[in-house]
Amino acid sequence: MIEVSPRIRIPEEEIVLAFVRASGPGGQNVNKVSSAVQLRFDVAASPSLPEAVKARLAGLAGRRLTREGVLVIQAQRFRTQERNRDDAIERLVELVRAALKVDPPRRPTRPTLGSKTRRLESKARRGAVKSLRQDKPGQE
Repeated sequence: MIEVSPRIRIPEEEIVLAFVRASGPGGQNVNKVSSAVQLRFDVAASPSLPEAVKARLAGLAGRRLTREGVLVIQAQRFRTQERNRDDAIERLVELVRAALKVDPPRRPTRPTLGSKTRRLESKARRGAVKSLRQDKPGQE
């Protein structure tokens, strides 16, 4: 079980790990060692996440979420499979923790009387400056 929060745990059976070859420089081992990790987690079908968390997670995941609702995380920062595996799982946990946070609803505020008067005074000043720049008919 992967513990995300005290109430939410993801069973390891819900996570599919595939080891693939990493891109980029790597020396002699680059073409024979599959050290990069591709983590797949089916968000849409996961019974361990509440629906509200699934919806927020879908918004946070962006392009990492497939049309079928599968979250795909690539990890290839490190040279070993084990460290890349841990990195991928940690990134999944961080993403789910971010989806657990609910933003408070925004309450629209009204402009203060002072801000209204300042805005109107600056508009009047701008208008006066522009009216001084105009050519008045009959003046030559």
